Amino acid sequence: MSSGLLWIIGCGNMAGAMVRRWIETGMDAAQIRVVDPALPELPGGLSALSAIPANAVPADKILLAVKPQSLDAVAADVARLVGPETRVFSILAGVEIAALKDRFPQAAQIVRIMPNLPAALGKGVIALHSPDGPDDRTNALMAPLGLVEWIEDEELLHLVAALAASGPAFLYRFIDALGIAGARLGLAPDQSERLALATVEGSALLAAQSGERPDVLADRVASKGGMTREGLNVLDAEEALIRLLTATLDAAARRSAEMGDAVRRD
Repeated sequence: MSSGLLWIIGCGNMAGAMVRRWIETGMDAAQIRVVDPALPELPGGLSALSAIPANAVPADKILLAVKPQSLDAVAADVARLVGPETRVFSILAGVEIAALKDRFPQAAQIVRIMPNLPAALGKGVIALHSPDGPDDRTNALMAPLGLVEWIEDEELLHLVAALAASGPAFLYRFIDALGIAGARLGLAPDQSERLALATVEGSALLAAQSGERPDVLADRVASKGGMTREGLNVLDAEEALIRLLTATLDAAARRSAEMGDAVRRD
């Protein structure tokens, strides 16, 4: 029999965001155990353990959230928590189901998760893949974190991770660049940064709520021969922005695949 507990192995920024949201939306902190030698500060009265206790019994659920290159350093210890009823969830970028099954062959189910940091607000993207396909229990667990999307082809998780999991960093860089551009053209840097952040926040909310495609919304802002159209002409010339982002996602996806290769046992 499993313990009924959710064990979280490693609790950096991403796992911490997930834990906070789960507790805010009603998960009982008494049913969570966090193992992280760094002993991070946790919400809801949780305290991290530096190691898995010797007397630990198989868990109901395990969330693997260490760095991909640290998998083998923790696998033997984590395997003590894995029984025939245990569901193993992994947010390890690039690490494939086969590599996880190799280390945790007893697991009842293994699910890969590619989340992003807005999960802390319930506005994340939670991309999932399992050989068993979608299931209601996993959907219920992940739903408080944001948009849940099942990806049928595991190979596509490299690209999904680049777009959604790494995407916030790319968007933050865009916000920063927008503010810097305004400052270089004459605005006070702090004022330009505030304007850029508020513009992106409001525009994203409108895009999410309008039901219109983003390209349609852009064209609605841009009247023929006006200032917005002149700026869009720079971004659209020879698909400059699309080509830049395509190269960005491709670089991130290739790195995800490389990290997976590093832990694969051939």
